[in-house]
Amino acid sequence: MIADKSPVVRSGLRDFIARDGRFEVLGVHPNGGDFIEAVEAQPADIGVIGWSLTDMTGGEVLSALKRRHITTRLIIYTGEPGKDVLRQAVRLGAWGFISKSDEPEMVVDTITAVSRGRMSLPYVDLQALTSDPFGELTSRERELLTALANGWTNLQIASRIGISRNTVKYHLKNLYDKLGVSNRAMAVALYMQTTLDQR
Repeated sequence: MIADKSPVVRSGLRDFIARDGRFEVLGVHPNGGDFIEAVEAQPADIGVIGWSLTDMTGGEVLSALKRRHITTRLIIYTGEPGKDVLRQAVRLGAWGFISKSDEPEMVVDTITAVSRGRMSLPYVDLQALTSDPFGELTSRERELLTALANGWTNLQIASRIGISRNTVKYHLKNLYDKLGVSNRAMAVALYMQTTLDQR
């Protein structure tokens, strides 16, 4: 089963996988909601999905499948830069990860590996990817993360906690580095996703 926001990517993946002959494409979907409904109605062994879908992220799809006990093995196919998406995908249970800059053959190679029960991920330090980034935060950084999740500005954080705005920026930079994100929106998204998964 395939899901991607781009009609060109959906069509290309479907044709390329079908041409290989070893796998049957059960459906192609433009968003996460349709994909989840489809694999619930007609279980697929493997799903190939984009990370940034029109209605949700690949992380939210992974979490939804886990909550619903759907055993489809997900491969993330994305053009998102950096290791943050890979980190989240691995933590949330993705079986495979392919960059859109990889050669097309990587798609079939990854599907083949996953179909045989093997994870297929880029060579990275898996321990660093799967360790809990929140475990490394200081109590001040945890306080700041909660403030960010509550929508506080840097000025509000500074005045309510009793530190300067420059100190807030310093702590936020350390916080982003530890979480492997580059801005407050990504930090909050990771925090909310992890909190949701722990419920």
